[in-house]
Amino acid sequence: MVRASLSGTRPGFDTVAARSYHPAMLPKLPSSVAAPEVAEEAEATPSPGASPPHVSLAELGIAGFTRRRVGWAAVALATLWIVLSFAGQASEAARAADRAVQEQATNEALTAHVAALRDELNLVQTQDWILQQARAYGLGSKSERPFEIAADAPSIAPDAPGSPARRLGSVVERPSPLDAWLEALFGPGG
Repeated sequence: MVRASLSGTRPGFDTVAARSYHPAMLPKLPSSVAAPEVAEEAEATPSPGASPPHVSLAELGIAGFTRRRVGWAAVALATLWIVLSFAGQASEAARAADRAVQEQATNEALTAHVAALRDELNLVQTQDWILQQARAYGLGSKSERPFEIAADAPSIAPDAPGSPARRLGSVVERPSPLDAWLEALFGPGG
């Protein structure tokens, strides 16, 4: 049921829900069937002494942005900001965990290196090491004969005394009698 509002200039609806609508959203009913143009012209032309009509900018939408759309956009931006900040914190935590693993590996390697250096220091301080290094300078007991191997000396023969082939317990590979005859008749490697 449509009826005129209290001011008489704008029509309204006779329900509580219809009263919550913005005034610009209410339908305009013709005031008279005979002369609608005259009524519109009378409203459009202000009187000479009257001030111009006041237009509220709150009623105008800017490029199609309504309060609801702006609200949704603000919520979307806030949600995006929160998600990106959490993602940044998660990636930073992952990088920190990787750095911690690398630092732990570096610490373990340094600990092993320090232990090796301590072992070497303990070895260098033993009497046997000192005597061996003293022999390099020609200092040793009187029963020792110092000797040197020339830098251009050839390598020892495979069957020389002290070589791996002549050591106690080494396995000597002897060719079978057939291989020995074939080598004697046709030469080696055939």
